This record gives sequence, structure tokens and C-alpha cells, in this order.
Amino acid sequence: MTQKSKNYDASKITALEGLEAVRMRPGMYIGSTDSKGLHHLVWEVVDNSIDEHLAGHCTQISVRILKGNSISVTDDGRGIPTGMHEKLQKSALEVVMTVLHAGGKFDKDTYKVSGGLHGVGVSCVNALSDYVKAEVHRDGKVYVQEYSEGIPKADVAMVGETSKTGTTITFHPDTTIFEETEYKWDILANRLKEQSFLNAGLKLLLIDEREEEIRKEEFYSDGGLVEFVKYLDETRTPLIDTPIHVKGKEENVEIEVALQYNTSYSENIYSFVNNISTREGGTHVSGFRRAVNRVFTKYGEDNGMFSKLKFKISGEDFREGLTSIVSVKVPDPQFKGQTKGELGNSEVTGIVSRAVGDVLKAYLEENPKQAKRIVEKVILAATAREAARKARDMVQRKNVLAGGGLPGKLADCTSKDPVESEIFLVEGDSAGGTAKQGRDRMFQAILPLRGKILNVEKALEHKIYENEEIKNMFTALGVSIVEKEGERSLNIDKLRYHKIVIMCDADVDGSHIVTLILTFFFRYMRPLVEQGFIYVAAPPLYQVSKGKKSVYCWNEEERQSAIDVYSGGDPENVGSIKIQRYKGLGEMNAEQLWETTMDPAERILRQVSIDHDLDADRTFSMLMGDEVPPRRKFIEENAKYANVNV
Repeated sequence: MTQKSKNYDASKITALEGLEAVRMRPGMYIGSTDSKGLHHLVWEVVDNSIDEHLAGHCTQISVRILKGNSISVTDDGRGIPTGMHEKLQKSALEVVMTVLHAGGKFDKDTYKVSGGLHGVGVSCVNALSDYVKAEVHRDGKVYVQEYSEGIPKADVAMVGETSKTGTTITFHPDTTIFEETEYKWDILANRLKEQSFLNAGLKLLLIDEREEEIRKEEFYSDGGLVEFVKYLDETRTPLIDTPIHVKGKEENVEIEVALQYNTSYSENIYSFVNNISTREGGTHVSGFRRAVNRVFTKYGEDNGMFSKLKFKISGEDFREGLTSIVSVKVPDPQFKGQTKGELGNSEVTGIVSRAVGDVLKAYLEENPKQAKRIVEKVILAATAREAARKARDMVQRKNVLAGGGLPGKLADCTSKDPVESEIFLVEGDSAGGTAKQGRDRMFQAILPLRGKILNVEKALEHKIYENEEIKNMFTALGVSIVEKEGERSLNIDKLRYHKIVIMCDADVDGSHIVTLILTFFFRYMRPLVEQGFIYVAAPPLYQVSKGKKSVYCWNEEERQSAIDVYSGGDPENVGSIKIQRYKGLGEMNAEQLWETTMDPAERILRQVSIDHDLDADRTFSMLMGDEVPPRRKFIEENAKYANVNV
């Protein structure tokens, strides 16, 4: 035993006080300190304002992105109480802003339901910001308190009079804690749009003051969830005239569901508890699925519609081409973790199942033509699933019989450790050959892909498993699809590489191939995306040379900068500078490909992540699906942002 280990005594026990724990372990409270954690700060403040709306005291919320990436959130609710807190002998405002597990959410008379449940939201924001200002309009007075790293700069002060009510929280994230501090318009806009659908009648404003030209957008919905489903399915062909709408209440649990069938092959269920997105689902989603399975099974059997089938209908067959929003308001929800990703209340399953089941049953009885159309879609889905199962089994069985069955084109790496191994999915045999020569064989594998892979957004599933390039990806990666109790999932236990890098030409065709591969990963291997295993390589666009000197450039600005350096700013010297535009990977030799695109010390890799499930789903459907008008509209609106280097 060393001397060091003997010194473990009472003096080594650290008791963190106040908000120190949040600053020491921010991930425990907001999930991470990357872009997601940064934006989570905004949601903690906005969720408090939305809780005021749920309590019937707020009609408008504005979110401003200020210069320097500060955020200011204003609502017209009641305003945080500012009176003296009897137990702590300080202003209630200071208590809310600086004490963990303090707030109005624990008092069921104040908030019947709320999203901010643990009382750590705004105090976490305070702890993780280098500057915060709370301004409260209440009882005809304006109250202000400022903080730094969660510590008040002075007592709460009354600074004026007002006829308004509400709260404004302004904060600047602490740059010593967050890896990046730039707020993204799209992430904020998507979430606020989502909240406008979930809170019919609530006006939400997003204002960006960082540029000279102020950007502003308003989000408002009268139709709520029905309008939400229509928005999500705007890029798909609906199978029924209008979405089915469920609204009910049981044991103080409010249920609202909207669902619509379309002609696509994917299931899209989005769930919320007290307006908080539950990405991992939970008991409310289980109740919804149970109702859909039960009601449609009985309807099909009672009407003899499944009698000729030689295989059993599965639960997922009823949900193919189904877009739905499941929203519940629960007085005392039990979430798994502070980030509230999954609902655990067991009683909610039965409540949602009964409410949805009653409405679905009535709908099918009252709309026989629509019901027949849906059931025919279900039978088609079941038939396609059976064909897909056979095709999938052929692929997976072949791999087992072949003793691993790795694709012949795969140039595998020496290492068998998935954590250090990476695979490059390379466009074309020519570039694949160059990549094989230039790689580090110890940890880099190369799989050339011939041409453009199948667009899975438009294809029946069994066609996907028959596609040679997709089969090669499945077998090379070592993943498989498993079926249990009628539900399928991707098994990644035997994933052979923890970096899967899509490497394509820097031209329009290359970008299209990247999009096709990403569509496949999003629809059929989403866990790989969610766990951060998917990357896109960024080969350089130019090589600028003068004499024996040369530099690689990844954009137009870098190219111009290199020209300026080599020419010394003299236009007469530009003629002696050679500029090579790389339109394809094949234009580089093995050494160039290694040092620009594959060398871990020098390369640029873009990690693929899903910032917003709903928007990602809608975008893939729009860009890769059958409906042309939404795609044309998107191209027309976004063409001005395209950066075409030719």
C-alpha cells in the first residue's frame, strides 16, 4: 500500500455548496457542454415561461439572441415572486435563481402540470453563465437582480414602476464551461415552432440581433396538434382526408393525440410530456401503440380482411406510414434523468390506450372507406415486411455460412478494436483504390461503393436488402436487424468500427451520394447516428501552388487568402500561381488524399448529429421522397444560400 492511499481521510471528502455542484458536473444537469447543452440553457428558461402559459397566465414569449451570443427570454406571465422567503430570509426571486430544487413546481396549487419539475432549471442556467440578469414586472413594480457564475452581485432592487407583468431572464453562457457558445437560429426556431403547435394560442417570437439586419420570426398555431401533423406530413401523400384527433382526460392526466396515415414506408411517432419532448418515448407511447395494434387487429379480423394472409400481422405493420403526435399532461411525471427523455409512469399506459382506442374504434366505424384504405396499407406493409425478412435473413445467413462473409471489396484494417478502427465509405472504385494505397492499414478500412446507392426513401424494404452496396455496408459494419415480439431494432453490439466516414467527391454528384447514404443511415441505422459514429469527410477544393510551395484550401476564402500570400498582394504576380480545383477524389494521388482527408492529425471530419428529430425527418422526406412541389419550394427558397464552387 502506498503512502498516498493511506491518506484517504475526512479531509478528502468534498461537500459542494450551492451551485458549485452544477459548475463542477454540468453534464449531470444539462446533459452535455456541447451545442446541445448550450441550447438546453434556453429551453430551461423557455420551459418555465411555457409553464406559466399552461397555468393560464402567459400569452406571449419572446426569445432574443443578443450580440455576443447572450440570450434574453421575456414572458407576460405573473412574474417570479419577489417577496421575502420566510425560511431562507431572502427574496423569493433570489431563492429561485440561486438555490437548487427551489421553485413553484413543487406546489400543485401553483402549477397543476409543468415541464420544469426538478426545480433546477433556471438556477442551473445561472450557475453556468458568467452573467445573468433577472427582471421581474409584478405588483406594479420592476425588480432587478444580477448574478455572476450563480452568485448575486447585490440584493434584489426595486428600480421602477410598471403596468405590465412578466419575467425577463438575460444570460451569457460561461465560455470556460461550454465548448462552443454560438447559438444557431435553426435549432431555436425549430423548437419554438414545435412549442407553438403544442400550445395552441401561444405566440412565440424569435429575434436575432447579432447582425446589422435584425432577423425576426413569429410562431403561432390555432390548430394545435392537428396542424402539427399536417405540417410534418406536408412532404408526403396523405392516405386519409384529415388527421384523427384524440382529446381526453382521466385521473388528472390530459391526453391529446393527432395521427395521420400516408403512403411512405416509415413510422414517425413524436411524444411529449408537459410540452417536453420525450425522445426515448415511454409509457404514453406504449399506450398509444397498444391502442393502434388492438383496434386495427380487431377491425381487420372482424371484417375478414386478414383471413387470406399466410403470416401474422405485426404491430409495426399498423404503424408503417403513420405520423403521430402523442402529448400528455401529467401532474406528477416520473422522468428518467434530468433531461427528461423517457416517461416512466405506469398508469399512463392504460389511460392513453383507452382514450386513443375509443376514438380510433369510433373513427373506423364511422369512416369505412378510410378504414379500408388504412387496412389495405397495413396488409401491404405486412407483405413487404415478410419479403424484407426473407431478404434480410438471406443476407445475414450468407454471412454466417461464409464465416464472417466480409465483402470482397472491403480492405479491412489490422486492428480488431472497434474504438480505434474507422471505415471509409468511398465513392467509386478508382478513389477507393487510391484510398487503399494512402490509408494507415493499422486502423483504417476502405469500402468502395459503386455509383449511387438506392434511395431508401422511395424503396420497398426488401429491395433495400437486395441492393448490393447496402448489403456490403451491413456486412462490413457488422450490424444486424433483430426482431423481437414483432418489433425490429438494430443490433450494434458487433459494430466493427466506431468511426464510419462517408468520403465522396466535392461536386454535385458527390453531395447527392452523401445525401443518399445519410438517408439510409437515418432510416435504417439511426442508432449509429444518435451515438455519434457517422462522419462526413471534407476533401479540399483547391491546391494553390507557387514554385515548390503549396497549400490546400477548403473554401473560396482560403483560396483567395493563399493567392494574396503567394502574390504578395501584387496582381502582376498572380500569373505565376497555379490553382488546381479538385472536382473528384480520383484527382489526388494516395499521398495527397492521406495528408488532406485521411490523416487524423490534419483532416477535417464533420460528425453527423440530429439536432431536431422532427425537422430531420421532414427534411429527408421532402428532399428524397415522391412529392415534387415541397422540394421545388425548398430549392427556390434556399438556392441563394448554396455555395457552388466550380
